[in-house]
Amino acid sequence: MLKQIEGSRAVAEAVALCRPEVISAYPISPQTHIVEALSEFVRTGELSPCEYINVESEFAAMSGCIGASAMGARTYTATASQGILFMAEAVFNASGLGLPIVMTVANRAIGAPINIWNDHSDSMALRDSGWLQLFAENNQEALDLHIQAFKLAEALSLPIMVCMDGFILTHAYERVDIPSQALVDAYLPPYVPRQVLDPDDPVSIGAMVGPEAFTEVRYLAHARQMQALELIPELALEFRQAFGRDSGGLISPYFSDESETVVVALGSVLGTIKDVVDELRTEGKSIGVLGIKTFRPFPLDAVREAIGHAKRVVVIERSFAIGQGGIVADSLRKALAGLHIPTHTVVAGLGGRPITTVSLDRLFRTALSGELGNLTFLDLDHAAVDRVLAHEREVRRSGPGANRMVQEIARANVRIV
Repeated sequence: MLKQIEGSRAVAEAVALCRPEVISAYPISPQTHIVEALSEFVRTGELSPCEYINVESEFAAMSGCIGASAMGARTYTATASQGILFMAEAVFNASGLGLPIVMTVANRAIGAPINIWNDHSDSMALRDSGWLQLFAENNQEALDLHIQAFKLAEALSLPIMVCMDGFILTHAYERVDIPSQALVDAYLPPYVPRQVLDPDDPVSIGAMVGPEAFTEVRYLAHARQMQALELIPELALEFRQAFGRDSGGLISPYFSDESETVVVALGSVLGTIKDVVDELRTEGKSIGVLGIKTFRPFPLDAVREAIGHAKRVVVIERSFAIGQGGIVADSLRKALAGLHIPTHTVVAGLGGRPITTVSLDRLFRTALSGELGNLTFLDLDHAAVDRVLAHEREVRRSGPGANRMVQEIARANVRIV
């Protein structure tokens, strides 16, 4: 059924259609509307049987999910930003125990300084925690990926983060197709756990493992996650056959197979990138786009096959590793190893800064001319940065750099006016 609906509400309805038996969650913007809607579904009996656990923190939320999933319940939660950092210890425990928890991450920047707007710093900070990570381009895909995520998680007995851009998607109203309960039930069978705590057959989980076996245990987690590279395309194909639309998968090519320059990105920025690429292609420019849908495990072979012919690759990153540079770009370089394809990192949209078509057009033209550097910060105010760095060199007690930067940019804007 087509509905004009907020992204968070669409995800909540999709999760409810998956019949979770336990939801353990703590509110934090911009995911709060998701768990609020689910709590209402549970209260009214629209989602039943399901226990909604009110907890005192994000750490408690994930701890509740671990207990529920270990007992054999289909389990769900959601978080963002500082919330996922607060639950980090439990996040690693969930994957180490092989528990098929599904978690929405409404991507948001991490402080300090405090910033509530969108970038990918939160999920990227936990990228190596052993959870699968799927990224949605739009709200229809966010809805669809949650349905696929429950099936994938339970098939592999591994937890999954479904990542959607905070505010940009969670609070945007779009027309989406909400499937029927019967259709979801036909695609997603009742949950039969691969492992479950049984009082009649007691075992210990998460117990001590010494040096003699720890490497093998960690390798098992890696081997299970790598199985997802084969299973994700299969489930996406099944989804298309059942629901009548493409959604998810490992990658999403857009004229990339025929282009000399390929732009790679994750999440909602892909829509804006495609708009700019469309305009450049009308001028005869050889440029395409590759969307990464599955970031963990990273689809090295699929990426290499898709863009191994390119003359250059431009990676748009909404997060970066301080002191090094691009996170996604590092994975691209591994995928393209030995092909000698220049791979350029462009950090953009941090803390919710708009990624505009004007800036992207200028960036892509620079790349097409062969003049783009290895690491670029889109729309960075270099003059303000230089002034703050100069002040720190001159004044030992220079004060918080963030405050100084805000003041410098404010003064520059006043001078411009």
